[in-house]
Amino acid sequence: MIVKVCGMRDADNIRQVAQLGIHMMGFIFYQKSPRCVSRPVSRCEADAGVERIGVFVNDSVMHILQCINDYNLNGVQLHGQETPEFCRQLKANGVELLLKAVSVASVNDLKQCGSYDGIVDYFVFDTKTPDYGGSGKCFDWEVLRHYKGTTPFLLSGGLGMHNTEELLRFQHPRWCGIDLNSCFEVAPGHKDVALLKQYLQTVREIL
Repeated sequence: MIVKVCGMRDADNIRQVAQLGIHMMGFIFYQKSPRCVSRPVSRCEADAGVERIGVFVNDSVMHILQCINDYNLNGVQLHGQETPEFCRQLKANGVELLLKAVSVASVNDLKQCGSYDGIVDYFVFDTKTPDYGGSGKCFDWEVLRHYKGTTPFLLSGGLGMHNTEELLRFQHPRWCGIDLNSCFEVAPGHKDVALLKQYLQTVREIL
């Protein structure tokens, strides 16, 4: 089971979180986000085994590719209204690891997923809000029973200590990981390492 921690920004915090045995670390390149990275911090080296994922919202292919080069990213997460064709362009330009966020409130939100099958590597099912992620709010996971696609997905949106029991009961054949963010912050972009460690110890039986 994949563990991704998103919204990282502080150099020391990055090093500490990387040592918790996580698999992916998200760096946000959306200027309107309070977790948007700065150049010196985002260049900080995380653990060699952690995939560095750049998170973009309705950005250009050129800028995304530039950030991959400048910030030593291993993959890309798209969190806006990017089309399947846009995703194909990134793949054609050498992006090997591609995640597509899908904002979920109802079954209707899952209908778009089929057009991305075979193009993106993972979906990130997040809570539907007026903004782009980081809301700390959880959506009704029962909706995902209607997801019949072939692309594996990470569960996101409001995951924290308050809903560990629900997480431990959750099952889906395409579920492959969790994406953690605002419920583990002491400030935007700065994670509570002790709380993250406690949470991961609690849910390790499924991870």
